[in-house]
Amino acid sequence: MAQIAIKQTKSRINCPAVQKRTLDALGLRKMNHTVVKEDTPSIRGMVNKVRHLVEVTTL
Repeated sequence: MAQIAIKQTKSRINCPAVQKRTLDALGLRKMNHTVVKEDTPSIRGMVNKVRHLVEVTTL
């Protein structure tokens, strides 16, 4: 299955708690941290919730 790299590009400060929990669920802990995940509909939905805080690239 295809994989995507998710990089947190903006700070989580002043974000709603729901978005902070979504970043935690994706495995993103701090700015410029990158994680590689499988490209599934559930992961895409989570990325869509925080699309203004992250940058996504396909591998």
